[in-house]
Amino acid sequence: MGGTTPIRVMLVDDVDHVRRMLRNMLDLDGFDVVAEAAGGAEALGVIEAADPDVVVIDYHMPDVDGIEVARRIRALRPSQVMVMYTAFLQADVEQQAREAGVALVLGKVEGLESLEREIQRLLGSGF
Repeated sequence: MGGTTPIRVMLVDDVDHVRRMLRNMLDLDGFDVVAEAAGGAEALGVIEAADPDVVVIDYHMPDVDGIEVARRIRALRPSQVMVMYTAFLQADVEQQAREAGVALVLGKVEGLESLEREIQRLLGSGF
């Protein structure tokens, strides 16, 4: 693999086709999608075994919102890098997400290239 380790990503989004699209595009671009979850409880159940470098979390989900998921992940894994990738981009949501330990909030309208670029930036070039 040319000496580089792919960035390990976990996806948390309640919409199946969104997770599938994200997985496909991230895989194509050299990321390693190590886990997917359709909600907060599922994410918490698989995160330790998956051991991702970054967790990409949707904000609006039916069981618990992405901010609560981020809080619970932060409690389990204090140094976990998390990115909120959401269509529901508002200043108060962004502020709450940052307080919950999310490194970056991106709107889905900004596109997947922006998400990939920001993941690489957050994790540095060591991958």
